[in-house]
Amino acid sequence: MKKTLALSLALIALLLLAACGKDSNEATDDTKVLKVGATGQSYPNAYKEGDTLVGFDVEVIETVAKNIGYEVEWTLADFSGIMGQLDSKRVDTVANDVAVTDERKEKYAFTDPYSKSGTQLATAADNDAIQEIADFTGGTIAGVLGSNHIDKLTAYDTNKDFEIRTYETREGAKNDAVLGRVEGYVSSKAVLLAEVKNRDLKLKLVGDPVAEYEVAFPFTKGNEELRDLLNEELAKLKEDGTLAEISEKYFGDNIIAD
Repeated sequence: MKKTLALSLALIALLLLAACGKDSNEATDDTKVLKVGATGQSYPNAYKEGDTLVGFDVEVIETVAKNIGYEVEWTLADFSGIMGQLDSKRVDTVANDVAVTDERKEKYAFTDPYSKSGTQLATAADNDAIQEIADFTGGTIAGVLGSNHIDKLTAYDTNKDFEIRTYETREGAKNDAVLGRVEGYVSSKAVLLAEVKNRDLKLKLVGDPVAEYEVAFPFTKGNEELRDLLNEELAKLKEDGTLAEISEKYFGDNIIAD
Protein backbone atom coordinates (compact mmCIF):
# COMPACT_ATOMS: atom_id res chain seq x y z
CA MET A 1 0.00 0.00 0.00
CA LYS A 2 2.77 2.40 0.95
CA LYS A 3 4.59 1.76 -2.35
CA THR A 4 1.35 2.20 -4.30
CA LEU A 5 0.56 5.46 -2.48
CA ALA A 6 4.09 6.75 -3.05
CA LEU A 7 3.90 5.96 -6.76
CA SER A 8 0.49 7.62 -7.01
CA LEU A 9 1.74 10.77 -5.28
CA ALA A 10 4.81 10.87 -7.51
CA LEU A 11 2.64 10.54 -10.62
CA ILE A 12 0.35 13.34 -9.42
CA ALA A 13 3.38 15.53 -8.78
CA LEU A 14 4.74 14.88 -12.28
CA LEU A 15 1.37 15.69 -13.83
CA LEU A 16 1.19 18.94 -11.87
CA LEU A 17 4.70 19.91 -12.98
CA ALA A 18 3.83 19.12 -16.59
CA ALA A 19 0.67 21.20 -16.32
CA CYS A 20 2.59 24.12 -14.83
CA GLY A 21 5.17 23.88 -17.58
CA LYS A 22 2.48 23.89 -20.22
CA ASP A 23 0.79 26.94 -18.69
CA SER A 24 4.13 28.77 -18.57
CA ASN A 25 4.88 28.05 -22.22
CA GLU A 26 1.40 29.04 -23.28
CA ALA A 27 1.75 32.35 -21.43
CA THR A 28 5.04 32.98 -23.26
CA ASP A 29 3.59 31.97 -26.61
CA ASP A 30 0.54 34.20 -26.04
CA THR A 31 2.57 37.33 -25.28
CA LYS A 32 1.28 40.11 -27.49
CA VAL A 33 4.02 42.06 -29.24
CA LEU A 34 3.77 45.50 -30.83
CA LYS A 35 6.54 45.93 -33.40
CA VAL A 36 7.58 49.57 -33.54
CA GLY A 37 10.12 51.38 -35.69
CA ALA A 38 12.21 54.47 -34.88
CA THR A 39 15.50 56.06 -35.88
CA GLY A 40 17.10 56.11 -32.43
CA GLN A 41 18.71 59.40 -33.50
CA SER A 42 15.78 61.81 -33.19
CA TYR A 43 16.08 63.92 -30.04
CA PRO A 44 13.83 64.28 -28.10
CA ASN A 45 11.40 61.93 -29.88
CA ALA A 46 13.33 58.66 -30.13
CA TYR A 47 17.02 58.64 -29.22
CA LYS A 48 19.62 56.62 -27.34
CA GLU A 49 20.93 57.26 -23.83
CA GLY A 50 23.73 54.73 -23.70
CA ASP A 51 22.14 51.52 -24.93
CA THR A 52 18.62 52.55 -23.91
CA LEU A 53 16.08 53.94 -26.38
CA VAL A 54 14.21 56.86 -24.82
CA GLY A 55 12.23 59.91 -25.91
CA PHE A 56 8.78 61.45 -26.09
CA ASP A 57 7.38 59.17 -28.82
CA VAL A 58 9.10 56.18 -27.23
CA GLU A 59 7.53 56.78 -23.82
CA VAL A 60 4.10 57.46 -25.30
CA ILE A 61 4.00 54.23 -27.34
CA GLU A 62 5.48 52.14 -24.51
CA THR A 63 2.92 53.52 -22.04
CA VAL A 64 0.07 52.79 -24.44
CA ALA A 65 1.37 49.29 -25.20
CA LYS A 66 1.80 48.40 -21.52
CA ASN A 67 -1.72 49.55 -20.70
CA ILE A 68 -3.29 47.41 -23.42
CA GLY A 69 -1.18 44.36 -22.57
CA TYR A 70 1.50 44.46 -25.28
CA GLU A 71 5.28 44.33 -25.17
CA VAL A 72 7.17 46.62 -27.55
CA GLU A 73 9.74 45.19 -29.93
CA TRP A 74 11.89 47.96 -31.45
CA THR A 75 13.48 48.14 -34.90
CA LEU A 76 15.89 51.01 -35.62
CA ALA A 77 16.86 52.46 -39.01
CA ASP A 78 17.07 55.84 -40.74
CA PHE A 79 13.71 57.53 -41.29
CA SER A 80 13.14 56.53 -44.91
CA GLY A 81 14.27 53.01 -44.06
CA ILE A 82 11.94 52.65 -41.10
CA MET A 83 8.97 53.86 -43.16
CA GLY A 84 9.94 51.20 -45.71
CA GLN A 85 9.84 48.63 -42.89
CA LEU A 86 6.28 49.77 -42.18
CA ASP A 87 5.32 49.45 -45.84
CA SER A 88 6.63 45.87 -45.90
CA LYS A 89 4.82 45.10 -42.60
CA ARG A 90 8.02 44.24 -40.76
CA VAL A 91 6.87 46.70 -38.09
CA ASP A 92 3.33 47.52 -37.00
CA THR A 93 3.87 51.25 -36.61
CA VAL A 94 6.50 53.99 -36.32
CA ALA A 95 7.05 56.19 -33.25
CA ASN A 96 9.27 58.96 -34.56
CA ASP A 97 7.48 62.30 -35.01
CA VAL A 98 5.54 61.04 -38.06
CA ALA A 99 3.47 63.91 -39.40
CA VAL A 100 -0.04 63.34 -40.72
CA THR A 101 -0.25 64.51 -44.33
CA ASP A 102 -2.88 64.09 -47.04
CA GLU A 103 -0.49 61.93 -49.04
CA ARG A 104 0.28 59.69 -46.08
CA LYS A 105 -3.40 59.39 -45.14
CA GLU A 106 -4.02 57.78 -48.52
CA LYS A 107 -1.38 55.16 -47.69
CA TYR A 108 -1.67 54.63 -43.93
CA ALA A 109 -4.33 54.22 -41.24
CA PHE A 110 -3.27 56.79 -38.63
CA THR A 111 -4.21 56.93 -34.98
CA ASP A 112 -5.71 60.17 -33.75
CA PRO A 113 -2.97 62.83 -33.47
CA TYR A 114 -1.12 62.86 -30.15
CA SER A 115 1.12 65.91 -30.67
CA LYS A 116 1.53 68.98 -32.88
CA SER A 117 4.26 71.33 -34.03
CA GLY A 118 5.39 73.42 -36.98
CA THR A 119 7.91 73.11 -39.81
CA GLN A 120 10.60 75.58 -38.81
CA LEU A 121 13.66 77.05 -40.52
CA ALA A 122 16.89 77.62 -38.59
CA THR A 123 20.43 78.79 -39.31
CA ALA A 124 23.78 78.82 -37.51
CA ALA A 125 23.57 80.83 -34.29
CA ASP A 126 26.44 83.09 -35.42
CA ASN A 127 25.00 83.74 -38.89
CA ASP A 128 24.12 87.44 -38.66
CA ALA A 129 23.32 87.65 -42.37
CA ILE A 130 20.09 85.67 -41.94
CA GLN A 131 17.45 87.29 -39.76
CA GLU A 132 14.26 86.43 -41.66
CA ILE A 133 13.08 83.77 -44.09
CA ALA A 134 13.66 86.00 -47.12
CA ASP A 135 17.36 86.05 -46.25
CA PHE A 136 17.63 82.36 -47.18
CA THR A 137 17.01 83.25 -50.85
CA GLY A 138 19.74 81.76 -53.02
CA GLY A 139 20.96 79.56 -50.20
CA THR A 140 20.78 75.85 -49.40
CA ILE A 141 18.52 74.37 -46.73
CA ALA A 142 19.19 70.91 -45.29
CA GLY A 143 16.58 68.41 -44.14
CA VAL A 144 15.90 64.71 -43.67
CA LEU A 145 15.11 62.57 -46.70
CA GLY A 146 11.46 61.48 -46.74
CA SER A 147 10.46 63.83 -43.92
CA ASN A 148 7.30 65.90 -43.80
CA HIS A 149 9.46 69.01 -43.37
CA ILE A 150 11.02 68.63 -46.80
CA ASP A 151 7.55 68.28 -48.32
CA LYS A 152 6.25 71.33 -46.44
CA LEU A 153 9.27 73.44 -47.39
CA THR A 154 8.98 72.38 -51.04
CA ALA A 155 5.30 73.38 -51.06
CA TYR A 156 6.15 76.70 -49.38
CA ASP A 157 8.99 77.53 -51.78
CA THR A 158 6.81 78.11 -54.84
CA ASN A 159 9.36 80.51 -56.36
CA LYS A 160 12.25 78.05 -55.92
CA ASP A 161 14.15 80.55 -53.79
CA PHE A 162 16.09 77.83 -51.96
CA GLU A 163 18.11 74.80 -52.88
CA ILE A 164 16.83 71.93 -50.73
CA ARG A 165 19.40 69.27 -49.82
CA THR A 166 18.32 65.98 -48.22
CA TYR A 167 20.24 63.82 -45.75
CA GLU A 168 19.70 60.34 -44.34
CA THR A 169 19.81 61.57 -40.72
CA ARG A 170 19.00 64.65 -38.67
CA GLU A 171 22.58 64.79 -37.38
CA GLY A 172 24.09 65.12 -40.83
CA ALA A 173 21.68 67.89 -41.82
CA LYS A 174 22.04 69.79 -38.53
CA ASN A 175 25.82 69.60 -38.46
CA ASP A 176 26.14 71.07 -41.94
CA ALA A 177 23.93 73.99 -40.88
CA VAL A 178 25.85 74.55 -37.62
CA LEU A 179 29.17 74.48 -39.51
CA GLY A 180 27.91 76.85 -42.21
CA ARG A 181 28.20 74.32 -45.03
CA VAL A 182 24.58 75.13 -45.83
CA GLU A 183 22.62 78.24 -44.97
CA GLY A 184 19.71 76.59 -43.23
CA TYR A 185 18.10 73.56 -41.65
CA VAL A 186 14.42 72.61 -41.60
CA SER A 187 12.87 70.59 -38.78
CA SER A 188 10.17 70.61 -36.09
CA LYS A 189 9.89 73.84 -34.11
CA ALA A 190 9.29 71.92 -30.86
CA VAL A 191 12.32 69.72 -31.49
CA LEU A 192 14.57 72.66 -32.34
CA LEU A 193 13.55 74.56 -29.21
CA ALA A 194 14.26 71.50 -27.06
CA GLU A 195 17.68 70.98 -28.67
CA VAL A 196 18.69 74.63 -28.36
CA LYS A 197 17.61 74.70 -24.70
CA ASN A 198 18.75 71.28 -23.49
CA ARG A 199 21.60 70.35 -25.82
CA ASP A 200 23.07 73.77 -26.56
CA LEU A 201 22.44 73.32 -30.28
CA LYS A 202 24.22 76.18 -32.07
CA LEU A 203 21.28 77.10 -34.27
CA LYS A 204 18.76 79.94 -34.11
CA LEU A 205 15.17 79.79 -35.30
CA VAL A 206 14.31 82.15 -38.17
CA GLY A 207 10.81 83.51 -38.72
CA ASP A 208 7.53 81.72 -38.05
CA PRO A 209 6.90 78.08 -39.01
CA VAL A 210 6.27 77.67 -42.74
CA ALA A 211 3.53 75.13 -41.94
CA GLU A 212 1.75 73.52 -38.99
CA TYR A 213 1.26 69.77 -38.62
CA GLU A 214 0.01 67.03 -36.30
CA VAL A 215 1.77 63.79 -35.34
CA ALA A 216 0.23 60.29 -35.09
CA PHE A 217 1.18 56.63 -35.24
CA PRO A 218 0.81 55.19 -38.79
CA PHE A 219 -0.43 51.65 -39.48
CA THR A 220 -0.77 49.90 -42.80
CA LYS A 221 -4.28 49.70 -44.21
CA GLY A 222 -5.94 46.53 -42.97
CA ASN A 223 -4.43 46.86 -39.49
CA GLU A 224 -7.17 49.14 -38.19
CA GLU A 225 -8.13 46.80 -35.33
CA LEU A 226 -4.73 47.26 -33.69
CA ARG A 227 -4.79 50.97 -34.55
CA ASP A 228 -8.17 51.32 -32.80
CA LEU A 229 -6.81 49.65 -29.63
CA LEU A 230 -4.09 52.29 -29.47
CA ASN A 231 -6.59 55.05 -30.19
CA GLU A 232 -8.74 54.11 -27.20
CA GLU A 233 -5.76 54.21 -24.85
CA LEU A 234 -4.36 57.42 -26.34
CA ALA A 235 -7.70 59.10 -25.63
CA LYS A 236 -7.53 58.01 -21.98
CA LEU A 237 -3.95 59.24 -21.60
CA LYS A 238 -4.85 62.57 -23.15
CA GLU A 239 -7.86 62.91 -20.87
CA ASP A 240 -6.02 62.10 -17.63
CA GLY A 241 -3.07 64.37 -18.43
CA THR A 242 -0.46 61.63 -18.88
CA LEU A 243 0.44 62.76 -22.43
CA ALA A 244 0.89 66.34 -21.26
CA GLU A 245 3.22 65.17 -18.47
CA ILE A 246 5.35 63.20 -20.93
CA SER A 247 5.44 66.22 -23.26
CA GLU A 248 6.62 68.54 -20.47
CA LYS A 249 9.31 66.01 -19.55
CA TYR A 250 10.94 66.06 -23.00
CA PHE A 251 10.00 69.46 -24.47
CA GLY A 252 9.41 71.64 -21.44
CA ASP A 253 6.08 72.50 -23.03
CA ASN A 254 2.69 70.95 -23.76
CA ILE A 255 2.67 70.00 -27.46
CA ILE A 256 -0.25 67.55 -27.20
CA ALA A 257 -2.74 67.79 -30.07
CA ASP A 258 -6.21 69.13 -29.22
